[in-house]
Amino acid sequence: MESGTNRFCQNGGCTAKLGQAALKRVLEKLPRMENENLLVGYSHGDDGAVYRLSEDLAVIHTLDFFPPVVEDPRLFGQIAAANALSDIYAMGGDVTTALNIVCFPETMDLNILGEILAGGSEKVRESGGILAGGHSIADEGIKYGLSVCGTVSPARMFQNHTCREGDALLLTKPLGVGIVCAASRLQAASGDSFDLAVTSMRTLNRKASEILRKYQVHACTDVTGFGLLGHLGEMVEEHHTAVLEQNQIPYIPKCEEYTEEFYLTAAGQRNRNHMQERVEFGGAPFYMEELLFDPQTSGGLLACLDPEEAEKALEEIENLGLPCGIIGTIEKKREKSIYVR
Repeated sequence: MESGTNRFCQNGGCTAKLGQAALKRVLEKLPRMENENLLVGYSHGDDGAVYRLSEDLAVIHTLDFFPPVVEDPRLFGQIAAANALSDIYAMGGDVTTALNIVCFPETMDLNILGEILAGGSEKVRESGGILAGGHSIADEGIKYGLSVCGTVSPARMFQNHTCREGDALLLTKPLGVGIVCAASRLQAASGDSFDLAVTSMRTLNRKASEILRKYQVHACTDVTGFGLLGHLGEMVEEHHTAVLEQNQIPYIPKCEEYTEEFYLTAAGQRNRNHMQERVEFGGAPFYMEELLFDPQTSGGLLACLDPEEAEKALEEIENLGLPCGIIGTIEKKREKSIYVR
């Protein structure tokens, strides 16, 4: 597969998300809705809402949609669906049902919409869930995604902010998707790097999540539009510090070259503006800084486990075929939230 000719792909995927700083200013003004059965709301920026139905069963609810990130409509549908479904897996759950969310211009060829929806349907079926309907509106641009429901045991659900001192950080997919897609839009991405980015984005996090559930996961999230550092910042909050080993961080080859040519995203720079005061880079090269700020579309799971369990889980996750690794540790709170060495 080669990078395309920019028929409708402008600045899509998770690069289209609002920045963390802007969202925080809005959300902190909303009244908190308390309920004893609402186990997870939006207080910690977690991946989905969790509502307890019984002692042994809770429902996870999430949604995600965005503009095209690649030129092929069917592939775009697959990626957008995989990205939305990922939130269920980041919570340790299983997908049950999904609803399409569609914005589409009335003047555009409806065959394109058909291909997008077909791609999304393929991924919902792969997840084991049921595509049960949806909602569409006429719009000036294309946007697609899913509202997804899943189930989880309240005792086994994953949350993003419950890491422990001494945990190892395991990342299940490579970084660099935003950088590669930026290069692709300017027809500067190599076939190999673009293919790996596409393979990563269209790969469900289902198998990685099922592997992690064999172990005692202390915290988990998926890495998407806020970049690795933004989502890791939500994990450690003000209670811990994360130390990253830059030589252990998996990323798509040639991202060094693309960052040298400044094939970057506005979202990546918003992530930098929001997080840079909380991070000590310790001499890390420019390309590594950009990879850590880079917004990921349908990125990997970032999980916190005891080091021995993380090594065992990594052995299984490596067999899934994507670059992955144990990228750092959780330590007691220091001056900065994150250190890169």
